[in-house]
Amino acid sequence: MLRLAFILVAALLIVIWAFSIDQPSRLLFDCMLGWTLLALAWIDWHHMRLPDALTLPLLLLGLLATWIDAPDEIAASVIGAIAGYAALWFIDFCYRLARGRAGLGLGDAKLLAAGGAWLGWQALPWTVLLASLLGLTLAAAQRARGMELTRETALPFGPSLAAAIWLVRLYGTPFG
Repeated sequence: MLRLAFILVAALLIVIWAFSIDQPSRLLFDCMLGWTLLALAWIDWHHMRLPDALTLPLLLLGLLATWIDAPDEIAASVIGAIAGYAALWFIDFCYRLARGRAGLGLGDAKLLAAGGAWLGWQALPWTVLLASLLGLTLAAAQRARGMELTRETALPFGPSLAAAIWLVRLYGTPFG
């Protein structure tokens, strides 16, 4: 049943893309992005990890897609990849100093680096804001379903981050 749902969501991504994109040359890249983000979200939701085998090729694919579709934006993509990783790495570093343990997986940092490669550095603040709002919404939904949330409760950030990257890729940012 779960596999069927996964396949249906993957097919739905194509339909959403078809109504959202204005450059047919982006079909292959955007499908690969959407399907990989979907796989990463599913894996993180169920296993609390974002495998390098998917996040790192997604980063490289984002740079390749930018180089092919918008070569004048490649610098923004490279800066986005570096800034995306550095921002979440720094948050994790500060959390470790304050709490003495990890609070954010570096898979999330690698996923945001991939997002920066796909979206450019300018979109990162909006992507993180949207991902945070989606994450809070998921946490509220879990709480409404009866899950006890404490300071020690671990929740995956990857699904929210993946959804935010996808939405910003399709629809852009409010001021961009």
